[in-house]
Amino acid sequence: MPPGSTRPTSRDVAQAAGVSQAAVSLVLGDKWRGRVSETTADRVREAARELGYRPNLAARNLRLGRTRTVLLVVPALTTEFFAGVYTGATRIAAEHGFGVVLYPSPEGIGPARDPFGSARAALDGVIASSMAADALTAIRGDQLPLVMLDSDPAGSLGAATVNLDIRDGVRQVAEHLLTLGHRRFLHLAADIASWTFEVRAQELAARLGQVPGTELRTTRAPISIEGARAAAEAALAVPDHRPTAVVCDDDQLAAGTYKAARRLGLRVPDDISVTGLDDLALATAIDPELTTVRLDAELFGERGMAALLAVLEGRDPAEGDIPVALVVRGSTAPPR
Repeated sequence: MPPGSTRPTSRDVAQAAGVSQAAVSLVLGDKWRGRVSETTADRVREAARELGYRPNLAARNLRLGRTRTVLLVVPALTTEFFAGVYTGATRIAAEHGFGVVLYPSPEGIGPARDPFGSARAALDGVIASSMAADALTAIRGDQLPLVMLDSDPAGSLGAATVNLDIRDGVRQVAEHLLTLGHRRFLHLAADIASWTFEVRAQELAARLGQVPGTELRTTRAPISIEGARAAAEAALAVPDHRPTAVVCDDDQLAAGTYKAARRLGLRVPDDISVTGLDDLALATAIDPELTTVRLDAELFGERGMAALLAVLEGRDPAEGDIPVALVVRGSTAPPR
């Protein structure tokens, strides 16, 4: 190490390994294959470890014209779920020297201000939920390498899409309730124009429609406990031909349904079964605990970040939806 230097340089690593600085750059930039031998690469990495060398990412990024920063655009809704998405995305990003900026659309969905003045100047790529897709236009995120979450692969804005297997989750809910004997259903649907909620409605209607004698009504509600309570109370207030099962698009909607049932003097699940979707902490905080579909939010974030890294590197992202699982608890039972 040069006299007076407090931080080892790539030149120090090159001298210690007996190679050129160019070879050091290739090895530590993981671009050595086919250009230097594996023995040389091992020698460079060992020298870097012994010297405690860390590359100057700021200088390297300036040369490459990259910030190694990714924007995660999410709705200001169901924040517990998207916190998990953020955790998963940052875990993978950190392993590759990237940072993640979380940008919740201020109005939940719809247009949003550009947090950077020019997203293209400050970001390498964007991961966005379909529920916040409108925010992309305002921040010009659709002009960057883009991965969409919960988005129709056939009409996605992004170079790649990553989805949870929501269709299968709804199928599992429908099968569970049909097996219990339910035939009269209320779908408490999220009042949001988004592909992921359209899929839930389509799949529920398709599955129930295969069973003779089933009835399905739909009521829409904002994703909030009180909004769901008001919508469910109105839908369940008429005692004649009342649904025996309420299928909710979200656990918060299910919690609102619990409140509506209580106000109407109905017991869950004795008088009415209720299901959710997400498996938030709320699902085990309410009584009885909620039958719901578990979505792995952290894996969702991990897969989203991995897909964006693949796009940035010119590789094909992994294919296949992320599996989901029905968790049966105390909120469902055979109809009376």
